Amino acid sequence: MPIYEYTCNDCKNKFEALVMGGSKPECPACESRNLVRLMSACGFISKSSGPGGESRVKSAGSSSCGGCSSSNCSSCGVG
Repeated sequence: MPIYEYTCNDCKNKFEALVMGGSKPECPACESRNLVRLMSACGFISKSSGPGGESRVKSAGSSSCGGCSSSNCSSCGVG
């Protein structure tokens, strides 16, 4: 049972919904089913050794730049 992120096309509300089987979620604010499923940032942690044996930890799901609300931005290199 995955959790998906949605934006309502009618009221622009952004929310998460647990989707079971083929069920269709509805907006909790206006009860519309006119929704767009958003691409979610993954929440995995990757550990690697950097130059000189340094240890670095990155988590794509917990990072975002100060200039936007995205957690994966090619213009600033976050993610």
